[in-house]
Amino acid sequence: MDTSKFNQFVRDIYRTNNFIPLHEPRFLGNEKKYVLDTIDSTFVSSVGAYVNDFEAKVQQFTGCAKVIATVNGTAALHIALLLAGVKRDDIVITQALTFVATCNALSYIGAEPLFIDVSLKTLGLCPKALDAYLQENAFIDDQGVCKHKATNKRISAIVPMHTFGHPVEIDELQQVVTKWNIALVEDAAESLGSYYKGKHTGTFGLVSALSFNGNKVITTGGGGMILCQDEELGIRAKHITTTAKIPHPYEFYHDENGFNYRLPNLNAALGCAQMEGLEIFLAKKRDLAQQYQNFFKDSDISFVVEPEDCRSNYWLNAVICKDKAQRDLILDETNSNKVMTRPIWTLMTKLPMYQNALQGDLTNSLWLEERVVNIPSSVPLE
Repeated sequence: MDTSKFNQFVRDIYRTNNFIPLHEPRFLGNEKKYVLDTIDSTFVSSVGAYVNDFEAKVQQFTGCAKVIATVNGTAALHIALLLAGVKRDDIVITQALTFVATCNALSYIGAEPLFIDVSLKTLGLCPKALDAYLQENAFIDDQGVCKHKATNKRISAIVPMHTFGHPVEIDELQQVVTKWNIALVEDAAESLGSYYKGKHTGTFGLVSALSFNGNKVITTGGGGMILCQDEELGIRAKHITTTAKIPHPYEFYHDENGFNYRLPNLNAALGCAQMEGLEIFLAKKRDLAQQYQNFFKDSDISFVVEPEDCRSNYWLNAVICKDKAQRDLILDETNSNKVMTRPIWTLMTKLPMYQNALQGDLTNSLWLEERVVNIPSSVPLE
C-alpha cells in the first residue's frame, strides 16, 4: 500500500492538514445546554433527572429490559459479573485479544481468566474453539456445575467482546454455554448501535456492559451501562451500585457491601444530548467504513467488514496487513505524518498479570495481533 496516498485520503475525508486522531467525540447538538442545565440545578452528582432520562433513552434504543448507568464501562462489567454469580477463585472464559478492562473487571472479584481463541470472521470469541476446549478440558459435576478438569475449579461465565463493534457469533455461543451451564456476560463496551440478526448486542447475555468513554460512538466523558435481561436483576444492579443504601427520608442504612458506581447527572446530561445524535453518527460511520472499503479493495491490505447477518456500528475501523513488517511500516508512516493509527491490543497472555493464566490454542489471536491496524474513525463533520 502507498501510505502517502492513504494519508492524503484520510485528510480529504476530514478536510484538514492538522493532526487527525483515531476517534474523537462530536458535540453538535444540545450538549452544552444540558450540561449547563445540570450546573444551574446544582444536581451534578449521581442524583438528577438526566440520569433517569439517559437510562430511558438507552433502554429504548437497545430494547433491553432494564439498564443502569455507571461511572465507566469497567464498573459496569464488574457488576455484570457479580450479578451473573461469578465468585472468587472461579474461572471465567474470555478472549486473549481484548482490551485489558475485560480482564481487570473479573480480577476485581478474584476470578481467574481462561483464554480462548477468536474467530477470524468476527475478531471475537470463537464458539467452535470454545466448545472444543470445553469438550476436552471440562466436565459437569453431580450438581450440574461446569468444572475445569485440571484444577476442579468452577467455570462460571464466559465474556465475549464485540471487538471494534463487530458482533460475535452470539447465538452459537449461547448454545455452547447452555449445554455447559455457564453464564453468558457480554462485553458490549464498543458496540452501541450494533446488531446481530436484528437484535442489539448486549441483549443476548443474562447481563452485559456498555461503555461511553470519550472515544466511543457516543460519550458521557466517562461512563458505562449495565444491561439486564431481567428487571429484578436490574433493580439489584441499581441497589449495589448506589452503596446498597436502603431508601429512607433521612436514615443511612446499608444492607450489604455496595459500590459507589452510579453515573453523575453531569455526565448523564452529556449522554442525553449525544443519544439525540446517535442515529446520525451511526449513518456517517457506516458511510466512512464504505469509503475505506472502496479504498482498500484493490490493495494487499484487507479492510475488516461486518460479519454475516450483522449490522456493525464500525466503532473503530480496522485493516489486516499481510504481515507484521507491513503493519509496522504503516504505523510508522501514518503516525509520523500526524495521522493517528494504532495496532490491536497486546494479547492478555503476554501481560505480566495474566501470563500464567489458563489458555487454549490461540493461533488466530496471535496471527491477528501481528497484522491488525486501527485507522481514523471519528464521525466526519461533512
